[in-house]
Amino acid sequence: MLLPGRSNQRVLPGFGLSLGLTLFYWSLIVFLPVVALLVRATGIPWERFLQTMTDRRVLAALGLSFGGAALAAGLDTAFGFLVAWVLVRYRFPGRRVLDAMIDLPFALPTAVSGIALTTLYAKNGWIGQWLVPLGIQVAYSRLGVVMAMMFIGLPFVVRTLQPALEDLDPELEEAAASLGAGRWATWRRVILPTLRPALLAGFTLAFARAVGEYGTIVFISGNLPMQTEIAPLLIVVKLEQYDYAGATAIAVVMLAAALVVLTLIHRWQTAYCFLRG
Repeated sequence: MLLPGRSNQRVLPGFGLSLGLTLFYWSLIVFLPVVALLVRATGIPWERFLQTMTDRRVLAALGLSFGGAALAAGLDTAFGFLVAWVLVRYRFPGRRVLDAMIDLPFALPTAVSGIALTTLYAKNGWIGQWLVPLGIQVAYSRLGVVMAMMFIGLPFVVRTLQPALEDLDPELEEAAASLGAGRWATWRRVILPTLRPALLAGFTLAFARAVGEYGTIVFISGNLPMQTEIAPLLIVVKLEQYDYAGATAIAVVMLAAALVVLTLIHRWQTAYCFLRG
């Protein structure tokens, strides 16, 4: 009900038109490509599908993609919280520059990111030349894959946590301290419960981004089968070999696994918010 004196005109179109445009755009960009992939997968013989998905090379690639993405997202969540905390709570010279640099992985082409990381961590790289003598090889190893995933996922965590930290009233921490709570108790009982939805959201975004990453990883991983080969690269390899059935099978499994993981995280987040509310 509009208040007296208010105009009946609205800036945005009505519900019907808005919903129609939303569904049309979502269907064109997201729904139809997924349906096309699923329809394509239905034409694969079950024996061919099982043969592809039980191949050791495919299982190793899927394990590295999902396992590396989960590890990278977890590390990004921890360090991303620290970065966001520093940017929100402290004022220091160069803060604006650091804040702007967080978005650098968004702007860089993935190939440029991969070349830059390889330049740093190769055996003769700026950092790699000091790590290799210590027995730490980053480039052309699984460690390099995880680091590339961390590089592209960190901005998602930081940008998700920053608004939540800005809305977190420092007086809550002061009140907890005045009641005798130590730093660990304040973090565990005041800060963490408030930020947990944002932490889960940041983890989810970083995980989803890392699972599907291709360009950044192929340069630093070395693409060694059974060792540093990721699932998106294996899909490309099968397409180049005209093995469309194998590429489709891997893509469908990745889609299904990603949807299951994201659904579980979303339900966990929803249940937590419901219990808190």
